[in-house]
Amino acid sequence: MKRSFLCSILYSVDRSKGGKAPTAPAEQEWRNFHMDYNNYDRGYAESAMTSADYMSRTYRWMACGLLVTFAAAFVTATTPLLYVVNSLYLLFTIAELALVFVLSSRVQNMSVGAARGVFLVYALLNGMVLSYYFIAFSVSTLVLAFLATSVYFGLMAAYGATTHKDLSGWGPKLMMALVALLITGFVGMLFGMGFGSTVLYSGIGLVVFMLLTAYDTQKLSQLYSYYAGDSELAEKASIYGALTLYLDFINIFLYVVRLLGLNSRNSRS
Repeated sequence: MKRSFLCSILYSVDRSKGGKAPTAPAEQEWRNFHMDYNNYDRGYAESAMTSADYMSRTYRWMACGLLVTFAAAFVTATTPLLYVVNSLYLLFTIAELALVFVLSSRVQNMSVGAARGVFLVYALLNGMVLSYYFIAFSVSTLVLAFLATSVYFGLMAAYGATTHKDLSGWGPKLMMALVALLITGFVGMLFGMGFGSTVLYSGIGLVVFMLLTAYDTQKLSQLYSYYAGDSELAEKASIYGALTLYLDFINIFLYVVRLLGLNSRNSRS
């Protein structure tokens, strides 16, 4: 449970640092993260990257991160690297938190290559930490969970990209729900959860991150307006967007795995 709890913490770190207001002139260049989505007029500049190309790059980087994560998890679970991760779990956790913090808060000051490198290193470390799931659950359960996650994520991302409804009002409510999940998860780690409580907790977590997927997808689409005329900022933003959607996908996956695992154990008992 502590591994899925960690992923929820990483998402909250990403959101809290990504939404911080700029305080220096250099950070003003990163205007895309800090403006009113709906009232911004970009008619003064021609787009250096089309909206479709921007979203395509974002999803490609997200998919690349997922590939690195699942490959790292499999290799770690099937080699002596597993013992290294278990013995240095706290160090890996701190490293993950640091990388998400840096990429979320300082990406505007990085080169495009550095931003890509930080994202991929994070995806690698996260895969090593999540290697436990390849031991605790069968391959069939993990494959089914991945397919289900792909469907859930795809449906909510499509909704976020195509709906004409403004989802910005979801943000504060979903962040409150995320904080409640973090507190409940922490209490659960300390005192344990019964079967019913775990099912309820996992179900709520699944719904929260599905809704966050729609919210984040619309936000990323709207943010395109701010840096359409700057190809370098657009590249960096696509990597930041990939991190956000990657965390949505991973959290949905972990909650689905937990629910499938609970169902499997309940069926055998």
